[in-house]
Amino acid sequence: MRTFVLRARAAPTDSQALLAQVGGEAHTEILAHTLMNSLFVAQSHRDDVVVHLVLESTRDFSRTITFAAAEMQHIGGFHEQALLAKVARALDASQGLGKEQERAVEPGIRVRTVSFEKLVKDLAEDHQLYVMDKKGDPIRDVTFAGNPCFVLTDHIPMPKKTFGSLKRLGAEKISLGPTMLFASQCVVLIHNELDLAG
Repeated sequence: MRTFVLRARAAPTDSQALLAQVGGEAHTEILAHTLMNSLFVAQSHRDDVVVHLVLESTRDFSRTITFAAAEMQHIGGFHEQALLAKVARALDASQGLGKEQERAVEPGIRVRTVSFEKLVKDLAEDHQLYVMDKKGDPIRDVTFAGNPCFVLTDHIPMPKKTFGSLKRLGAEKISLGPTMLFASQCVVLIHNELDLAG
């Protein structure tokens, strides 16, 4: 199983605000692009992928929206509008949830009111965490654990204190090269390395 976490620090947890910010300062299109490149291949999709989107621009609690590819049924297309509609639907379903509560949205999609910190702490119990860092080990030199989880961020860099927290959880820093890439591009390169490694 391959797991990806996208920390979307600027993404609103209000569905209408989220959709209005496509191409805006929050760059919510990053969510769709990352989902697209995580879940889909030509004329098919990957069954062995779970994606957690953590939306942090909120008045109450962060929203973690989880997409489990093997359980998803009606994706509605792999274009930006269809994927963002799924995210918006999950946000609407999360209305009224208290802290650290959960609700199923549709097969393969659920939403929880958990923070990024809580999510990665939980994932660290049965996943090896990998965080993108230009100074990390080159990805081609890394032998990946059987249950890897890759931690990514949107256009806002990860705070320095987060790297310390991730290190304490056993996260390893890996590099995809000297150029800073979009999260959605990182996903493609990570998939390619894992595909080649068999």
